[in-house]
Amino acid sequence: MTDQHKKALDFLESCRVRVDAELDRCIEQNSASERLQSAMRYSVLGGGKRIRPALCLAAANAVGSQGDAALASACAVELIHAYSLIHDDLPAMDDDELRRGRPTAHIAFDEATAILAGDALQALAFHCLTDNQSVSESARLAMVRELADASGHGGMVGGQAIDLEAVGKTLSLSELETMHRHKTGALIEASVRMGALTSPSISDDTLNSLAEYARALGLAFQVQDDLLDIEGDTEVIGKPQGSDAARAKPTYPALLGIEGARKHLSALLAKAQDSLAGFGPEADPLRAMADYVVARTH
Repeated sequence: MTDQHKKALDFLESCRVRVDAELDRCIEQNSASERLQSAMRYSVLGGGKRIRPALCLAAANAVGSQGDAALASACAVELIHAYSLIHDDLPAMDDDELRRGRPTAHIAFDEATAILAGDALQALAFHCLTDNQSVSESARLAMVRELADASGHGGMVGGQAIDLEAVGKTLSLSELETMHRHKTGALIEASVRMGALTSPSISDDTLNSLAEYARALGLAFQVQDDLLDIEGDTEVIGKPQGSDAARAKPTYPALLGIEGARKHLSALLAKAQDSLAGFGPEADPLRAMADYVVARTH
């Protein structure tokens, strides 16, 4: 394990502890249905690396924000991510039975409860943002806009729609990256931008540099996911190995070959790291996170 990889794991763990405690508090609100609340808790607190919340907190660190200013944003991003996984796993979508090494929400509960849990988590994400008293009202509004744009039909949901439409088709590299910039990259970019927006004096140049980092990292994340689907172990990655190939989904290895995908991954990592050239040690968590994303095994 490299020193950079260890730093990333240590940072991820510290973020996970903080974020999980706050997520637990957020979900523990008055609910009209105990079963629904249990499904929400099962889906959110049942594991997960917390990469997106960690990127949000790391970006806040990079722009000098202190304390818990970015914690609500970090939780909001994770709640949106959790809702998307619940819906992605549904029979009408990817029809998966395993997530993070456990039965998916619609298997552990039932399909209707899983759908409602996803709906509730999406609403809770925006409640977390609007309830954040650690940042100004204008910052809260900007973060709501960022998350709405990244998670809607112009972002993550739109990318998922492209993904479903592309099953069994051969996409060009440009088409594949357009899909993943929406499906995976939009929420990763929003994580970084929302963390940076906790700084009241953030400049356009700084925000643009961080956005470039996030765009490259979002694509790198997906390339590594595609490689793990081929080379990973089901018990390690927490979902069925080879599921993308079984569904005839377009992937980077299918288009570029294994070695071509690895070279593309290295180029994206270099681009992400180069985007941070103007930052000092305050951006080291972001640098470590980039290295971790391309070296992870699950």
